[in-house]
Amino acid sequence: MSVESKSGPSPRGDGAPIPFGRKYTESEKFSVVFREGMALVEATAAYLDGDGRKDARTLKSSASLAYATVSMRLTTRLMQLASWLLIRRAVNDGEMTPSEAFEEQNKVKFQPSSNPVRDDAYEALPERLKELNEASMSLHRRVLAIDKLLRAELEGAPAEAANRAIGDQMSRLTDAYGPVAGTVRIEEVSSRDSE
Repeated sequence: MSVESKSGPSPRGDGAPIPFGRKYTESEKFSVVFREGMALVEATAAYLDGDGRKDARTLKSSASLAYATVSMRLTTRLMQLASWLLIRRAVNDGEMTPSEAFEEQNKVKFQPSSNPVRDDAYEALPERLKELNEASMSLHRRVLAIDKLLRAELEGAPAEAANRAIGDQMSRLTDAYGPVAGTVRIEEVSSRDSE
């Protein structure tokens, strides 16, 4: 015997899950993340082209190598984040579809963002570089979480559409011919149990 679940209405009223990732990227919260990200790109560029050059000249050789490594990874991470943020804004502005956005984003994969080794060379780096690096890693974690939600929603969309189509067909058959023998609604089971 099969059991047919008849759940209550979803918040959207159509039984479909709420697309939290898409809702988030269309909200003011995403605008805040976008502005923070672009401000971080600008601040990092200004530092590396200005005071960062002066700071790098004063470092010992081991710290100098750490400076070069951290600044290169920082720059790469911020370029990837800026690209992601600009693509998401293009989707919000109607300039790209979500599918087109993912095609573009797949051309540049996010590099894993691991915490730097806190050795003596890293500790000797200028405080401003470490602050910018930490801020970029925090932004990276936030963007990856949003990206994961969006990808799950996009990948789940065809399955949801297929499930809705099957459900629509089953509803039509039930309306035309009545319930299938052996099918019991959960409400019926609950009412029997309470008797």
